[in-house]
Amino acid sequence: MTPTRFSLASRLLHWTMAPLLIAMLLVGTGMVATVSHWRLTLLALHKPLGLALLVLAVLRLLLRLAGRTPPLPPSLPAPLRLAAHASHWLLYACMLAMPLIGWAMLSAGGFPLPLHLPPLGAPDVAPNVARYALLRSMHTLVGELFYLTVIAHILAGLLHALLLRDGVFRAISLGRKP
Repeated sequence: MTPTRFSLASRLLHWTMAPLLIAMLLVGTGMVATVSHWRLTLLALHKPLGLALLVLAVLRLLLRLAGRTPPLPPSLPAPLRLAAHASHWLLYACMLAMPLIGWAMLSAGGFPLPLHLPPLGAPDVAPNVARYALLRSMHTLVGELFYLTVIAHILAGLLHALLLRDGVFRAISLGRKP
């Protein structure tokens, strides 16, 4: 039988991660935009939040790969179906890449890691400014892509929930079945 909704675990993870991801993006933006004393506070929030989101993203990906997902409505044109699938996989890629690149960036810079994590990358390599700069550029670039993808995802969700009312939003909502 084809499911009409995502599993409860997937829906709970979705709605737990959504505000955390938005907070993470805003904290990251604020962190790089300020040189005030708030920078250290935002940095102290950014690292453990990124690690928590990495763990949640792995769980979510495992649930996605292990379970069945509700199909998109047949009324959705093929280009929009392709865009929906591509954007979901892009979100997963960004959710995994951002914290891993951040972890590798801190490791390459020789900065302290949250929870005494081991350095990510070659363990016997000393901090490297060039590698740190490259990873920082990648973190920024993927972060900007992540921002755009999250905004597109939110807009698509609102489109399905408020205008199309085709069941796509209901499939991931926490509300009861109609």
